[in-house]
Amino acid sequence: MKHLHTTKNGAILLIGSLIMSFMTNAQTPDTGIFTEHNDIGETGITGNATYNPENQTYIISGSGENIWFDEDAFQYAWRQISGDFILRARMKFEGEGHHSHRKMGWMLRENKTPGSPQYSAVVHGDGLTSLQYRKSKDGETLEMSSEIKTPDVVQLERRGRMLIMSVAKYGEPFTSVALEVDSMKDNLMAGLFVCSHDSTTVENAVFENVRFVKPAPADLVPYQDYLGSHLEVMELATGLRKSIFTSPVSIQAPNWTPDNKSLIYNSEGLLFSIPPTGGIPQQINTGFATSNNNDHVLTFDGKTIGISHHSSDDNGNSVIYSLPVEGGTPTRITDKSPSYLHGWSPDNQFVIYTAGRNEQYDIYKIRVTGGEEIQLTNQKTLDDGSEYSPDGQYIYFNSARTGTMQLWRMRPDGSEQKQLTFDNYNDWFPHVSPDGKEIVFISYGPEIDAGDHPFYKHVYLRRIPADGGQPEIIAYLYGGQGSINVPSWSPCGKYISFVSNSGVWW
Repeated sequence: MKHLHTTKNGAILLIGSLIMSFMTNAQTPDTGIFTEHNDIGETGITGNATYNPENQTYIISGSGENIWFDEDAFQYAWRQISGDFILRARMKFEGEGHHSHRKMGWMLRENKTPGSPQYSAVVHGDGLTSLQYRKSKDGETLEMSSEIKTPDVVQLERRGRMLIMSVAKYGEPFTSVALEVDSMKDNLMAGLFVCSHDSTTVENAVFENVRFVKPAPADLVPYQDYLGSHLEVMELATGLRKSIFTSPVSIQAPNWTPDNKSLIYNSEGLLFSIPPTGGIPQQINTGFATSNNNDHVLTFDGKTIGISHHSSDDNGNSVIYSLPVEGGTPTRITDKSPSYLHGWSPDNQFVIYTAGRNEQYDIYKIRVTGGEEIQLTNQKTLDDGSEYSPDGQYIYFNSARTGTMQLWRMRPDGSEQKQLTFDNYNDWFPHVSPDGKEIVFISYGPEIDAGDHPFYKHVYLRRIPADGGQPEIIAYLYGGQGSINVPSWSPCGKYISFVSNSGVWW
């Protein structure tokens, strides 16, 4: 069932214990998420690794002749890692460089000793990109080349016995190569490296959006077991992401308030606010509504918030209520259930929502004062994710009526229903920019059922013009359900907020 609330076994944590469970990013001013940085082997010139906590980027400077056969000479920022993982970063060399085979990328290795077994996702100065590996100490170095040259997004993932390198030019989908790795140890060093391919020179590389992800285990039970969460803010012009808050429990669906003072998200059935620059979350008083799911939406003026609370009076089904944004006693809007809120009309007179009626889920609207609900779509397949454009001329939504989940729009009376996306991804939750010109949405791969938007998957955030067009990827993340279910543009239109997920490493 869609949009189930996030409380575990129906339990609601008390606010004191919940706040104590939150933690700041596990980073230090010197090394960020890494525990050490070292020159490996004889580098000629001492390398360095620096971390900028303001923009959460790394600059690594490395010398060294090569990483090949039994030779290792490079600068390495690393931490210990075990089990399955996903390592991801945007990366680029600084300057034109002195050697076409200078190298940067992700590396896994058993120890610091030159000639150690290692597995690396490598980008060379001339654009050659490959999965390079040395399975035994001082053994032969082999490689699997990617067809993509000079990527700037590089991901290295261990999934059981498979090691998968995925690379992309920013804005384009990943292309992957995979290697079976029976001999790779469970406990490894993992990190970023730079090698100049010339011991008399130093090369610099910049690494952004660096993420260590501990993915969901195979036995995770959806809507019962949860991973931790990173609340992120991304600048759209650059794609630079900052993790402003990290929690070991599930947090979901950030709204950005129109006054630019807060992000509002849900966790464990409750709502919280936090400044968009980070800080200590504050619980929002929602009265009796303590089983809220991630369908919470602000009015365009930011004075009222609508929520979807699983009411015990309605057999635990979702019911839509409204309350002042600063908190208070909720007022019921929908008589029938289940009803899952997704949007407000710009004049604050209507809410639009997905409702289960007549054994199917369609989009409805109703006056905030209640009354008869108005059905806007009527499909045997799922219609969901409705949101008004700021000028009130259209409602955007996602529909599985063509076989995959795609984006659509219609007039507020349900007329002129028009498809906007057409590829083989499953697209959910269109969110319209404050100027009404763009849409940001989340895309699942074709392997996901069209009617499902699960937790803990590889997903893309994409955008298109509001009238439709070729989608462009703006973020690569591990997330899904709860990442961007609700409108989350900054009021200036320069940023979006979303949630990515990971198990806790430390």
